[in-house]
Amino acid sequence: MTQRVDLATVMDRLAVDEVVSGYAAAVDDGDWAAYRALFAPGGRADYGSAGGMEGPAGEVADWLAEAMRLFPVRQHLIVNRRILLEDRDGFPGDTARVLADFLNPMRLAGDGEGGTAPNFVAAGRYTFTLARTPEGWRLTGVTVHEKWRHMRA
Repeated sequence: MTQRVDLATVMDRLAVDEVVSGYAAAVDDGDWAAYRALFAPGGRADYGSAGGMEGPAGEVADWLAEAMRLFPVRQHLIVNRRILLEDRDGFPGDTARVLADFLNPMRLAGDGEGGTAPNFVAAGRYTFTLARTPEGWRLTGVTVHEKWRHMRA
């Protein structure tokens, strides 16, 4: 590989990672316009394994906006990110896949105990698929693979 190809690969990895971080921030902050902007046209999200919906990103954003009202305090921790860039005979391609573990502590609305401990924690793995677009890297799909959850009694 040439230095130019190596640099392009590093830049792509950073840009893809920024999209994943943007996803977590958008959901945690309830910024549904930012959530929608992360997706390419035709992008989809699947929260089925967590008891949610699957569908076009815009419809899922509407569902999330309503569902997340139950949890006004939330924080996605997305770790162990494995970024798999398309390789076209040694050159960067235009698609990527990210496998990343998540831990998502949340606090239920109306919890009168006044503490900071989460009432609900979910964990599992995300699969993000992305495509290079004229606007930069965008999500074509997000799939949640929830592995466990805990709710404080």
